[in-house]
Amino acid sequence: MSSVKSVRPFLMFQGGRCEEAITFYTSVLPQGRIVDIKRYGPGEMGPEGTVFRATFELVGQQVDCIDSPVEHAFDFTPSFSFFVECAAGEELDRLAAALGEGGMFLMPIDSYGFSRKFCWLKDRFGVSWQINFE
Repeated sequence: MSSVKSVRPFLMFQGGRCEEAITFYTSVLPQGRIVDIKRYGPGEMGPEGTVFRATFELVGQQVDCIDSPVEHAFDFTPSFSFFVECAAGEELDRLAAALGEGGMFLMPIDSYGFSRKFCWLKDRFGVSWQINFE
């Protein structure tokens, strides 16, 4: 019998941007909420007040994240992305506009054969999103 309790995405932000990112995500995506935030205190490994560990939820999917106390030579890559399935083309447009602001489109909104309407973007925090309307 396994003792594994859960498996979920984990995002490591650099530069103290974790809380800004998750506040943005939970305001833009449906059923978004911050479940829990624990912060670094005085004299701890990370800058005081930054995120030691947080959990947020989007449409029932929980995601864990941190503000890395160490600057790394790597960051997010498009090989990991959140895949958002929309029930309406207008919702895709809204999410693409919000998430794409300050970021960049890897595949602009279009019909690519596998979908009537699709886009792939990297948001201003460097996280990739695939947004689809079949």
